[in-house]
This record gives sequence, C-alpha cells and structure tokens, in this order.
Amino acid sequence: MGKKLRNTIIISISSLIVLTAGFLIFYPVPAPPVIKLQTARDSLSVAEKNHADKYSPYLFRQAKAGYDSAMAVWKRENERFIYFRNFNQVEEYARIAAGMADAATDSSLRLTEYLKENLAPRIDSLNSLLKKINDRYANYPYPPEIHERISRGKMLLKDAETAFNGNLLLQAESSLSESENLLLSSWDFADLNLREYFTAYPTWKKWIDRTVAASRTNGEFSIIIDKFSRKLLVYNKGKKINEFPAELGKNWVGNKRVKGDKATPEGMYKIIRKLDGGNTKYHRALLLNYPNDEDAARFRRDLSNGNLPPSSKIGGMIEIHGNGGKGVDWTEGCVALRDSDMNIVYRYVKVGTPVTIVGSMQDIDKVLEE
Repeated sequence: MGKKLRNTIIISISSLIVLTAGFLIFYPVPAPPVIKLQTARDSLSVAEKNHADKYSPYLFRQAKAGYDSAMAVWKRENERFIYFRNFNQVEEYARIAAGMADAATDSSLRLTEYLKENLAPRIDSLNSLLKKINDRYANYPYPPEIHERISRGKMLLKDAETAFNGNLLLQAESSLSESENLLLSSWDFADLNLREYFTAYPTWKKWIDRTVAASRTNGEFSIIIDKFSRKLLVYNKGKKINEFPAELGKNWVGNKRVKGDKATPEGMYKIIRKLDGGNTKYHRALLLNYPNDEDAARFRRDLSNGNLPPSSKIGGMIEIHGNGGKGVDWTEGCVALRDSDMNIVYRYVKVGTPVTIVGSMQDIDKVLEE
C-alpha cells in the first residue's frame, strides 16, 4: 500500500471518529420518563391507602397492570444500545397507570362515603325490626327453620355492626344484606301466619262476649285466657277484677287437634275438678272439660276426612295449674301460672266455673298497633 493511500485511509478513519464523536456529543440521549413513573407510583400508593383494591378492584388492577407494563418496557429498552432506546411506550403506560389509579381512588372514596351513609341507617332499621320481632313474637312457636333464620340473622347483624365500626365496610355490607334477607323473611312469615291465625277472631269475640255476659247475669266468677297476650283474666259480675301472666303449650298457635301436639285448646270450657295437695304434681290444678262437644265433633270430622292419621287420639287432661313462672311456653297444652297466682285463682273459682280460651281478646289491627 502506498504512502498516499495509507494517509487517505487514516484521514478518513479520523474524520469518521470525529463525526461520530460529534454526533454522540450533540445528539440527545433518550431519557426515561422518570417523573411520569413517579407520578404513577404515587397515584397507586394513594389508591392503595384508600383501599381501592377492595372498593374499586377493576380500576386498581388496570392501574397496576399499566405500571407493571411500563416497568417491563423500561427494562427491555435499557437492554438496548443507549441511542436506540425509545421510552414513548413507557411514558404511555405510566400515563395510563396514573389515570387508572386516580380513577380507582375516586371510585373508592365515593363508594366508601356511600357505604358509610347507607349502612348506618340500615343497621339502625334492622335493629328496630329485631326489637319488634322480639317484642311481638318472643314466644311465638316458629317452625325450627324460622328459629334458625332469626338466630343467624341476629348473629350476622352483630357481625355487620362490628365490621362497620372497624371500617370494614364491604364486609359489613355483605353481612348486613344477608341479615336483612333472613330477618325480613322471618318477619313476613310471622306476620302472614299471625294474620291467618286471627281469621278466627270473630269466633273468639263471640265466646268472650258470652262469657262476660254470663258472669254479669249470674254474678259469679268466670275466667278468660288470652293466648296471644299470655294472660289469665278473672271476671266477676261482668267486670275484670284481676289478671295474671300465663304460660301455654309449646305449640299454642291454633287449636288443639290431637293428643301430643302440645297445643293449648280454644273454646268454652268449665272446671270439672279442683286438685291440690297430693292430687297434682303442679302445686294446685283446675281440670277442664276438654274435649268438649265441639272438640269431639271436630276430631271425628278430621278423622273421617282423612285429615288425621287413623291412630290419632283426641287427648285430655287439660288443666290450669301451678309451677309456672318459667318465662317460656313449656306445657303439653295446659295453662301454667306461678304458684302464688294459682293460689289466688284457686280461691276464686269452684267446680262449674266457666273458662274460655281464645287466641286473643283483641283483633289483629289492635294487636299490630302495640
């Protein structure tokens, strides 16, 4: 190679180096969008502090996905030659992540505020309903499944209150919704069942009027037992002179149909025997003439119509007796009084004293007003 050619090559290479160096010096190096990434991180942090992962999960997941994508592209671009890097996609993902995170925060705050405003009155309302259930139906013989629904409804309401006080609003909302379903359906069942039961009120009213009128006419004592209010009322000369709390058969709603159904009968009866001392295990007792003629006729009719099993027995031995005061309905169908109250009633009455047992002395509208 000639000297001239060698010099030319050296000059060309030097020029290329100078040009390249000049390019590298004056051409800007692509810079990653650090500020936008930091903004996205800050927005995600705010969203997380406001529990957007729970209250706005879709938007929060989108924000996280956007940020993760930005970081993945940044990593990929950093592996390329510095002047070939392109952070436009990183910037776009960071912008999306910040926007989604801000939207998740806003959504979370709005839902949180709504739940706080909405849950408190719902909890108060359900507590009021539960009080009404307890006040009106405390001794109501619900079917077992309704008892279970009420018990679970109470438990879930307590859980909802605890979660609400701990600011676990979604948990509170979930427990409260289930509690509402259980307690409202139980209330509806009891209300419907009670209204159906009270269709017999016109008959009860006739019995009550006849019993009071007879007391007024003959000037003697008579007894009326109000099953719904759980009271035994004593009348003399047509006026109420005393009343006592009473406990009934476990399945007191409705009339007694067969032996062993634990129902307290309804009808017009009379005392046929007074028992005390060793003649009764219930302190003192007043034996009634159950079944009366109407009870016997209804029982025969139910048997002939196939409404009762052929082996059914009508039962008997319905009494007003002592050993009460337990606070629950526990008898096999009798009416139980506290011993001290039984002593008073025992002195009032004699064999032949009328005893009328009704579902209620008030109609359904008055009962529901209380």
